[in-house]
This record gives sequence, structure tokens and C-alpha cells, in this order.
Amino acid sequence: MPNLPASARPEFRARLWAALALVALGLWILHDFLAPLTWAVIISLASWPLYRRFRRAFGRWSGSVLPPLLLTLAIAGMVFVPVTYGLVQLGNEAKALAGLLQEAQRSGLPAPDWLVRLPKIGGWAQETWTQWLGSSEAVGESLHYLLASDLLGYTRNLAVQVLHRSVMAFFTVVALFFVYRSGESVAGRVLELCDRTLGADGSRYALHAAAAVRATVNGIVLVALGQGVALGFGYAAVGLGHASLLGALTGLMAFVPFAAKLVFTGASLVLLSEGQVGAGLGLFIYGLVVVLCSDNYVRPALIGGAVKLPFLWTLFGILGGIETFGLLGLFLGPTVMAILMSVWRDCFMPSTPEAEPAEDLVHLESGARTDPHG
Repeated sequence: MPNLPASARPEFRARLWAALALVALGLWILHDFLAPLTWAVIISLASWPLYRRFRRAFGRWSGSVLPPLLLTLAIAGMVFVPVTYGLVQLGNEAKALAGLLQEAQRSGLPAPDWLVRLPKIGGWAQETWTQWLGSSEAVGESLHYLLASDLLGYTRNLAVQVLHRSVMAFFTVVALFFVYRSGESVAGRVLELCDRTLGADGSRYALHAAAAVRATVNGIVLVALGQGVALGFGYAAVGLGHASLLGALTGLMAFVPFAAKLVFTGASLVLLSEGQVGAGLGLFIYGLVVVLCSDNYVRPALIGGAVKLPFLWTLFGILGGIETFGLLGLFLGPTVMAILMSVWRDCFMPSTPEAEPAEDLVHLESGARTDPHG
């Protein structure tokens, strides 16, 4: 408590408790929108150097609403266009599946040739297929079993989650525009608040956190591109069609931790179903090695090297963050570890020189405290 006369201390305590109560109330009101706001901050921190260059290209219009609006729309297009295309294709496949089920209810579905050719289990697989789908009566019983199970409930929950995520993505885009628009002025106030509450090193901790977020995003992008290229060569080597398209899909899926496994595992199953056992197993083992090495070694090394964070703490930060916060934890985990490491060095190794913030973060700090439109 600051040095205040005794008569002023009750008023100070009242103001402090009122401020804490207002903060808690505000967080409670906004708790459903904290994730979109956090994503907007993460995206803006990662793309801030691009935004600065993009805004300078507008010359005397750099302070207008056009730079943040156009860049926000471009980023939104990069997200929503592929997702919309995927949902449209999924709807088309669902219609085809519905037509196939109608046909199966009339005459059943014969076992496909590739199922019969499966090594060692082909006979059992054909018998099981015939039991469940080989006749119209078997198809009717199978559909009745599925409808009586929790499958419809899971489907409804999936549809609700997709709708919820889409709405949250829309609010993330809206928040991103305002972060770009007022980011420097807000950053200046945040850095000033950090200095007031945490001392002279407060702003340095904040800049280090921003550097950790940017390093995490850069590490994710580079690793995703590397996985897409490496597995694209693998798809081509085993003779899969549209290897470049599969590689691009793998790279996109790699932005989500461990999701790239779904693509090369599916490709391996296709090869196995065609009787190419060696190619299928080889592709699966190759993809597993690529993904495990890049996720558990290359990505932590890229992130830790950028913010001077030891490899082990970077790896634990990534894995622990994902377990605790989900996908957001991929960014929050290394950020918290970077701040803790900075505090540790200041407290127990004061003679160790702290890494300087990245150049663009220095520009952000100076711009935020001077001109809000830079």
C-alpha cells in the first residue's frame, strides 16, 4: 500500500476492492469471448511485421481504416475459404452416402474386391461385411442398431460444435480488425501498466512474451510446411495419385498438433486396401518418423532458439499447454515458460545478459508510446 495518511487508507482500500470487483465482473461477462480475443491477439502479434509493411505501402492513407480492414479480410479469406470448400465437399459426400444407403436397403451391398484381397484377413472381412451389409435385411438391422445407439447424439453434438467454432471464428476476425486498428496505442498502455505493476523490467517481460508468441507461430508454420513437403515426396515415392495435393493437405492439417497423422495414415490404409502392403507400411513408418521428429524436436528447437528458452522447457510448455488449454495452450505454454525463464534469470542469474527483443517488437514498443498510427 502506498504511503498514505491514515485517513485516506480506507478510501484507497475501497477503490482497490471496487477495481478488482469490476475486473472480475468484466471477465465473467466476457468469459465466452476470451478465446476469440486471445486468438486475435496471437494472430496480430505473429503478423505485426507484415502489418507494418502493409500499412506503410498506403502512404498518406496509412492511418486510415483501409490497412487493418484489408489485411483482416485477407487473413479471414485464408481461413474461411478452405473451410467452406471442405464443408461443401463434405456435404456432397454425405449426399452420395445417403444415396448409397438407399440402394443398400433395396438390394444390399456386396463386399468390395479390395476387401477380399486383404492378406490373411480377407475371408473374415468378407464374411463380416456380408453379415452386416450383404443383404437388404442385414442393412436394415445395421441401420436400426446405429440409430438406436448414441451415433445421432454424437452427430448433433458435432454439428453444434462446428456452428459454435464458426461463430467464434467470426468474432476472432472482428476482434483482429480492432487489434490492428488500435494495437499500438493499446500496446503502449499495456507496457506502461507492466512497468508500473512489475517494476522497471515489466515491459521487457511483456515484450519477451510477445516474442515467444511470434516464435511459436513461426515454428508452427515452418514445421507444417516441412511436413507437407516431406510427406508429399513420400506420397509420390509410393505412387499415390495427386501427391502434391495430398502434401498440401498434410501441411494444412499439420497446423493442428498431431493432425497430420490422419492424412498419411489414411493414405497408408488406401495402399493396404489395394494390396500394396510394403508401400503402405513404409509410408506409415516414414510419416510417423517425420511427424514425431518435427513435432517433438524441430518445433521446440525453433521456438526455444528464438526466445533463448531451453529445449526441455519449450517441449514441456508445448505439451503441458495443449493438455491444459487445448489448441490455445500451444501458444500460451511456451509464452508462460519464456516469462518464467526471464524472471528466473533476473532473480538468480542477474549477470546473465537477457536476449534483446526482436526488432519489430522494439518498433512496436517505440511506436506504441509515441504515435498511435506510426
